[in-house]
Amino acid sequence: MNDHAKKFGLFYKLFAIVGLLLMIAVYFMPIWWVALQSHQYPKSMYPKGIRIEFKYDGVYNGCEGVQERAEITTNEGADCLMEMTAINHYIGMYPIVQGVNSRVFDELKEGQIKPVPEYYVFDTEKDGEGEDVIDPKTGSPLQVDVTPQYLKVLNGILVYSRYIFIFFGVLIIIFIVTPKKKNAIFAILPALLPFYFLFLYMYSMYWYGHHLDLHGGGAFAGIKPFMPTVFGLGKVAQFETVSYPYYGFYIALLVFVVLIFSILFKRKYIELQK
Repeated sequence: MNDHAKKFGLFYKLFAIVGLLLMIAVYFMPIWWVALQSHQYPKSMYPKGIRIEFKYDGVYNGCEGVQERAEITTNEGADCLMEMTAINHYIGMYPIVQGVNSRVFDELKEGQIKPVPEYYVFDTEKDGEGEDVIDPKTGSPLQVDVTPQYLKVLNGILVYSRYIFIFFGVLIIIFIVTPKKKNAIFAILPALLPFYFLFLYMYSMYWYGHHLDLHGGGAFAGIKPFMPTVFGLGKVAQFETVSYPYYGFYIALLVFVVLIFSILFKRKYIELQK
C-alpha cells in the first residue's frame, strides 16, 4: 500500500470517529427552540417568551432563571413547557408529547390507579342515548382512552431514540473497520441525522396544527387548521411565535458534513489500493 493510500485511509477513519463522537454529543443537545410572545408575557418577566426546547429524546422547558409569575414558578424557574401546553389546550391542540421528559402521574381510571403520561387524553364513555356510563364500582363515569395513535407513536420514537443512536453508532463502527466500498450506506444513514429531526419536527407541527379538536375545536371561534411556524416568525391568535434551530442542530449538520467527507475519503482510499 502506497503512502497516498495510507493517508486517505487515515483520513476516512479519523473523520468517521469525529462524526461518531459528535453524534453522541448531539443526543444530549437541544436541537430546536420555539417561543410564544404576547403582551401578557412581558419581556421584563419572560426575556425569551414562553419557550420550549426540542431534543432527539423529548421536549423540555426553555425558561431558566427569569422572573416569571409566582404562581407558575418552581425552584428551577417557570415551567414554560406546562404554560405552552396550557396555551395550546386553549385553542384545541393536543398536549405536547415530551418523550423521556414525560411526567407520569397517577389518575383514577375505572377504579384502579394507573400511570398516565401527560399527553394522554380521556373522555367519558357514552351509552346509546349519549349519557355517561357510570362505573358501578366507583359511582363515577367510565373513562376511555381517546389519545390519538400518532401521539403514542411519536412518544415511542422519542423514548426509544437512544437505541436508534446506538444503532447508528454501530453502523459507523462497521464503516470504519470494514474495507468494502459498498458499505458507504453504513455512514450515510447516520449522516442524515439532522434531516430525520427536520422531517419528524415538521410533520409533528403539521399534525398538531391540523388537529384542533381536543375540546370541540378550541376556545377561539374561527381558528382553522394551520401550519405552526417551523422557521422564523409567525402569529397565532394574539400570540407571536418564534421558531429557530438551536446549536445542537448545527452540530448535527456538522455530523452530516464530516461523515460525507469520510465516505469520499474512503472511496479514494479504495481506489488507490487497486
